[in-house]
Amino acid sequence: MRAPGEPLAVTTGANVTYDVAVRDTVTGRTTAYRHASGPAHHTHPTASVVKLGILAALLLRAQDTGREPTSHERASAADMIERSDNDAATGLLKVVGGAGGLDAAHRRLGLRESAAAESWGLTRTTAADQLALLEAVFGGGTTPLSEGSRAFMADLMTRVVPDQAWGVSAAGGAPALKNGWMPLSATGLWVVNSVGRVTAGDRDVLVAVLSGGHPTKDAGIALVEAVARATVSAADGDR
Repeated sequence: MRAPGEPLAVTTGANVTYDVAVRDTVTGRTTAYRHASGPAHHTHPTASVVKLGILAALLLRAQDTGREPTSHERASAADMIERSDNDAATGLLKVVGGAGGLDAAHRRLGLRESAAAESWGLTRTTAADQLALLEAVFGGGTTPLSEGSRAFMADLMTRVVPDQAWGVSAAGGAPALKNGWMPLSATGLWVVNSVGRVTAGDRDVLVAVLSGGHPTKDAGIALVEAVARATVSAADGDR
């Protein structure tokens, strides 16, 4: 694994930070970079990528009680992932027990540095933690998510509406993803994140890019896509 902080050939603005990690699903090799002036384990606001965690928490809760998600829960989950519906996310966060319930799911899924917030977009996370969540959905190892739960999550991530299908999709084909974006009220600068699985060359890779400090959403999208492409390319060179 490359050490966080190694240079990546991507031009950034003065205020921009990013945290990226890519994992080859066959070899398990992870390539990671971080561009930030803060502490080594700096966390980022999730914005709407937290909706994957909310969905995973919902499915774990259903599994624990020996039931399938209700039709209403499934419909809300589809709205939350495919269209990034905020009301659906707020409703499902209540179902899973709020921030405490989400953090309990985080720990079960191997997310060690994430901290949930009742205002769910302000949940904090790292690219490494987002890879752990993606691994629980798409990886071949042991996961608390059932096969049916994993298939449900993966299917929704392939159905994201076209105008939200940017981000890690720039790094490969057949994307299954979830994006997040929001301006921070304190600064007016944008958080733009993208996580998911893509096919690059002859393999599937998991990609998580978290970023902040952008003057506009579009500037953030451009940076996230450039970082995703560059890191997947670097990972290919590491093989």
